[in-house]
Amino acid sequence: MTAPAAAATTAPETGRAAHLIEVQLSGVETVARDTNVYTFRRPDGGRLPPYQPGAHIDIHLPNGIARQFSLLNPDPDPESYVVGIKLDAASRGGSRYIFDELKVGDTLKISAPRNNFPLVADAEHVVLFAGGIGITPIWCMAQELAAHQRSWTLYYSCRSRADMAFLAALEKFGPQSVTLHFDDEADGKFLDLAGAIAAAPPNAHFYCCGPNPMLKAFEAAAASRPRHQVHVEYFTPKEEAAPAKLGGFWVELARSGEEYFIPEGQKILEVLYQAGVDVDYSCELGICGECVTRIISGIPEHHDSVLSEEEQAANEKVMICCCGCKSERLVLDM
Repeated sequence: MTAPAAAATTAPETGRAAHLIEVQLSGVETVARDTNVYTFRRPDGGRLPPYQPGAHIDIHLPNGIARQFSLLNPDPDPESYVVGIKLDAASRGGSRYIFDELKVGDTLKISAPRNNFPLVADAEHVVLFAGGIGITPIWCMAQELAAHQRSWTLYYSCRSRADMAFLAALEKFGPQSVTLHFDDEADGKFLDLAGAIAAAPPNAHFYCCGPNPMLKAFEAAAASRPRHQVHVEYFTPKEEAAPAKLGGFWVELARSGEEYFIPEGQKILEVLYQAGVDVDYSCELGICGECVTRIISGIPEHHDSVLSEEEQAANEKVMICCCGCKSERLVLDM
């Protein structure tokens, strides 16, 4: 587990860390430029926890860093977990370590799957959008929809053909189901998100995963659609919370009665961790959903990229890794 601080450090394996799953890297396959697929299995050959499309796992690396990756293949009774990882040119030690250091046969710890981006089971039509490595949860959804003969279409954009993962498999679906967009072949034009959304039936559900500029453009293009039909997954934060907004209030833990002052510039998660409180967390950026906590009273200031606008407005739960507080006190169900 990575300690919640500016620099990554390794915390003792207590609390949540004791519940992590040991796996072994059993295969690596290159599927596009700087993009590999990694397969993990239990060393004893046992089954792994089930999941639905849209789920992701935390991979806890030997260098003390934890990173989140979407599961690629729909499987209700998995023997393995398969993830797609792109080497980030600005890697802070996650993808670079995986590409350079992780070898077949290595063992490491992962979390059980979590899903903040689930497919709606009864949607009459589903429109999928992906940009770059954002294809990973979307590809899992497309396979699930195709296997169950549900109505769906996919729009996938990359800088070039060399960067597009699963290109051959996607092309087999044909242009009636899959639209592939390559920036370098489109005279500088981007994928027409607004046109694709406008062409979809009124009851369609929309899913998008990709770089933040694409996600913001998608949300703007889908603004006229009912909010419950528009689904987005961020893998980097929507915004950076201003440090001064992250402190200057009290947090009370309702179950224990303990109270903690959160100084300006510090996060609730940091203060609780440093005080020895057993807290669940992973990404520390408000994108994984692990630290979501129920609110008893108080008005939080949300900075996460997981909770919907409606969920944030309801003020019933909050991500303690990145939130601030508008009231003098925030009482949490902890």
